[in-house]
Amino acid sequence: MESYGALLKKAREEKKLDISDVERETSITRHYLEALENEDVSAFPGEPYLVGFLKNYATYLGLNGNDIIKLYHAIQLQQTPTPKELLEKHLPKFVIPLIVILSIAVVVGAGVWLYFFVFNVPALLEARKLAQQVVIQPQQYEFNGDTQNTRLYVGDQILLPAESGTGNVVLTVKDTTGALSIDTPAGTQVIDLSEEREIDINGDGMPEIILYVSDVDLHDGSRGAEVRMLLKDKDASMLMEKADQSTDQQVEKAGNEIALSNGNSGRTIILEDTRAYPFTVNITFRGPCLFRMRSDNGEPEEGYYRSGEIVNVTSQNGLRIWASNINTMKIQVIAAQRSYDLEIGKAGAVKVEDIRWRRDKDGRYRLVVEELD
Repeated sequence: MESYGALLKKAREEKKLDISDVERETSITRHYLEALENEDVSAFPGEPYLVGFLKNYATYLGLNGNDIIKLYHAIQLQQTPTPKELLEKHLPKFVIPLIVILSIAVVVGAGVWLYFFVFNVPALLEARKLAQQVVIQPQQYEFNGDTQNTRLYVGDQILLPAESGTGNVVLTVKDTTGALSIDTPAGTQVIDLSEEREIDINGDGMPEIILYVSDVDLHDGSRGAEVRMLLKDKDASMLMEKADQSTDQQVEKAGNEIALSNGNSGRTIILEDTRAYPFTVNITFRGPCLFRMRSDNGEPEEGYYRSGEIVNVTSQNGLRIWASNINTMKIQVIAAQRSYDLEIGKAGAVKVEDIRWRRDKDGRYRLVVEELD
């Protein structure tokens, strides 16, 4: 029976990855990566760090992060010793047989769970691989000058009216893994996540169109890239600000917090860096709450949570959360090997919040919390 550490090491070796490669790609230090593979829980300052890094590492290796975390909890449960207080008391005669039966049930249950879920990982990976091989027919999009939001896939084409007035200039999507790579008559352009790029489509040195990438997966090119397109003579600042911000917006900085002057909207800066990378959000519920989340524009997940329950999620680009009572949640964000505790609402407040990377006009990436209407 393989443990979670053995599964991680086996998956890494099968992919012929060195610990240094994984450290560079995931931003998890070598010390923590080796501790995960060796199942050294003492290397982490707390369980939320271990759980967050474990899910991030498993997802990077192509394993099911939730299954690996369940395996970790199952092993921890089996290793938990019987409390000393119980051993010192005179137990009723029925307690010892009950403990034996429950222990056998736990072992049998763990064995059944490992058999049906953990050792079925190769089949799940094969099914995922087959799903990714579904061919998406290339599409053509005619750009008439109005601002457009489109999800582009490899092979898709953007048709722009030629300056001569006849025919079209064709831009072709070359790749959508980690960044948008697009072929133009003047050469190939590579646009990173949250980057705004002015494109010269005819090689005359004068950009005619602006592309902004708001969503792209770092590893899975089959998901495509979410792109906003507008003409160069449009107001490009719209790509980085909310559409309903007023032109007289003022920004007041107090430490790491920024308040925006358009009504109740605002954002809090958690972290600044020269690039965007995966981050983990740990949510602990302090009371009952109806909660929904959507990671990286995927399918929403919803549930009713009670006091003491925990949700862990790792996102590449952004996480949106809905809460019926935001004050019942303790939110911790882990990024760049540091953690940040967020308190984002009063008791009884219904909130929608985005935690995501933004690239501002100074070229730096900022991990921010944004309140939505």
